[in-house]
Amino acid sequence: QVQLVESGGGLVQAGGSLRLSCAASGVIVNVDTMYWYRQAPGKQRELVASITRRGNINSADSVRGRFTISRDDAKNTVYLQMNSLKPEDTAVYYCKVDIRYDGMYWGPGTQVTVSS
Repeated sequence: QVQLVESGGGLVQAGGSLRLSCAASGVIVNVDTMYWYRQAPGKQRELVASITRRGNINSADSVRGRFTISRDDAKNTVYLQMNSLKPEDTAVYYCKVDIRYDGMYWGPGTQVTVSS
């Protein structure tokens, strides 16, 4: 069984920064692709960014240039550095990880609120 623990969410003013973390623990052979998603009230969950084990990054147009995804494989942790935050970035942010030979796991979510 794999557990994901997210941290770093909170309330910030527009233009500010936050750094989200998501650490995976349990029986883990290797972590393949790691993801961050978000879901705003009344909207569908959307992909924010992903990073493969090789470091290939994909990010949504709406966050490109402001958000940076990274990972530390020694800690089985993925990060999302969020700069120049906007009110429209307000959402619950979820991490998802692909555990080799096991499957996909979702974190419980962390609230990010950006005030104008």
